[in-house]
Amino acid sequence: MNSPPLTDLSDRAREIFRLVVEGYLESGSPVGSKALAGEGGVNLSPASIRSVLAELEQRGLLAAPHTSAGRMPTDSGLRLFVDAMMQVAEPTAQERAAIEQRIGEPGPIERALEQTSALLSDLSGAAGMVMVPRREPRLAQVSLTALDANRVLAVLVGEDGNVENRILALPAEALGTSLEQASNFLTAKAEGRTLAEAARLVEQEIASGRSALDEASRDLVARGLATWTEDASNRPVLIVRGQANLLDETALSDIERVRSLLDDLENKQSVSSLLESAREAEAMRIFIGSENRLFSLSGSSVIASPYRDRDGKVVGVLGVIGPTRLNYARVVPMVDFTARSLGKRIG
Repeated sequence: MNSPPLTDLSDRAREIFRLVVEGYLESGSPVGSKALAGEGGVNLSPASIRSVLAELEQRGLLAAPHTSAGRMPTDSGLRLFVDAMMQVAEPTAQERAAIEQRIGEPGPIERALEQTSALLSDLSGAAGMVMVPRREPRLAQVSLTALDANRVLAVLVGEDGNVENRILALPAEALGTSLEQASNFLTAKAEGRTLAEAARLVEQEIASGRSALDEASRDLVARGLATWTEDASNRPVLIVRGQANLLDETALSDIERVRSLLDDLENKQSVSSLLESAREAEAMRIFIGSENRLFSLSGSSVIASPYRDRDGKVVGVLGVIGPTRLNYARVVPMVDFTARSLGKRIG
């Protein structure tokens, strides 16, 4: 989405544009010429203001939802404002302390992630989102149990005590082998390693002929590990909190937009794919309305930031989603600080 450079606007056009955007973000309603000419506004007649508003509308920065309802920024206008005019309001010392305290509460990391999502929702008045880090635990034991003629239950026990069950669909001929032998082999190779590390080691041993497994067991192990590792790399986990915040008084007047947004949030795979772009960019990303195809119908904005571990590696993404009239000046630095705080907690 291309916006005209800020330098293309006259000083008075720039000032009126700023007032319209700030007024809209504060109230959620279009801003009219009378309001702009009132106390604290611009020192121009309503007629002159209307002329400037018409110019800004022609440039694609403002739009009039109704004939006499005033103006509101377009997605291009919001992009210009966010990129070139917005003055961010950094979190206060009290707000920073509250964020760090809430994220740093004792307990498992899963609870910290849920707390972070709820915290983002509270801070923004919108919905908070946190993508869980793709960190595989180191394994202590692997066991395989036949469920029926075509399925195996795989139980993975981590060194941290967590247990994960996965059901593998395998051909019947693979299940005719000794599951006990395959389980013992996998435990011996996986102990103290992540699943990805164990898969590489097992593949090397099978390829070199060093494994003591019979042919059927080798097939079972190879197929099972391929399924596990592919599954692990393709299942981002997204925690969303605060959807109820999207149902404010303004939203109720546009219930179809809100219904569309809630439907989008239900499709967590698509939302996760969107957040992944912030991971790949390794920097804060702001998506405004129709700039992103996923939320173009609901007219929503997403502010997303990656968070890093102690080594500086991006391990996840967090952010907020809400109407395009988000308080960007406040929410952007809040999301950034929350990402840095969560990174410290992750370690």
